[in-house]
Amino acid sequence: MSTNILAKIAGKEITEADFEVFLKGVPREQQAYISNPEFRKQCLEQLISLHLFAKLGEELKLEETQEFKKVIENAKTDILAQLAMKEILGGITVTEEELTAFYEMNKQEFKKGATINAKHILTDSEEKCNDILAAIGKGEKTFEDAAKEFSTCPSGAKGGDLGTFGKGQMVKEFEEAAFAAEIGQVTGPVKTQFGYHLIKVEKKNEETIATFEEVRETIRRNLLQQKQNAVYTAKVSELRGKYVEE
Repeated sequence: MSTNILAKIAGKEITEADFEVFLKGVPREQQAYISNPEFRKQCLEQLISLHLFAKLGEELKLEETQEFKKVIENAKTDILAQLAMKEILGGITVTEEELTAFYEMNKQEFKKGATINAKHILTDSEEKCNDILAAIGKGEKTFEDAAKEFSTCPSGAKGGDLGTFGKGQMVKEFEEAAFAAEIGQVTGPVKTQFGYHLIKVEKKNEETIATFEEVRETIRRNLLQQKQNAVYTAKVSELRGKYVEE
C-alpha cells in the first residue's frame, strides 16, 4: 500500500494507506461516492479531525480516566471474540461433493415456475380495444404496429413486448387470461385496474428445475452457514462448560 504522506498531526504521519483503511469504514450507502474527489476530500478532513481530537484527549489525560479504561476493555473483548470466531469458523468449507449431493437430493426445492413471453395493447375503453382487435383481425394492422400506435403502456414503443414473466408478476385478470391464451392468438379485451388489454402470447415455457450451476452458489452459502452454525453452537456449549461459573 502507498506510504504517501497526506498530513502530519503532532509528528504523527497520516499516509495514503491509513486513509484507504479509513475509507473502508465509510457507511455502505456512501461507498458509491468514494471515487469522487470532493467526497474523498471531506473524508480526509474527517480523518484529520479524528486525530486532532485524539491528540486533545491525550493532552487532557483522558487515558487515565475510568471511562477510557472501560471503553478499552470492552473493545478488547469485542476484538478478541471476533478474532476467536474467525479462527474457529474460518477454515470451514463446503466440498464439491457436498454441493452436488445436496442438489441431487433436493431438486424439487429448485423448481422454476412456468413462464410466458407475451405482448399487449392497453387502452382506456373496451370500445377502442374492440376496434383495434377488428383492425388486426382484418389484417389492416399487425399487433406490433397497433401497439406502437394505440397502446397507452410504455411497452407500446416495443410493439407491446412485456418480455418473460411468471405467475404472480401481473395483476390477476391479466395473468389468468395470458396463461390461458393460445400461442399466436390475440385474446381480449381483458379488463384490469389499468384499463382494457389485448394480449398476444408468443411463447410458453413449462415449469423446469434450475440447473446445478444456477443454484450452486446459493447451495454453497446455505450449507456453509449450516456448518458454521453447528460449529458455533457446539463451541459455545463447550466454552460455557469450561468458563461459566455457577
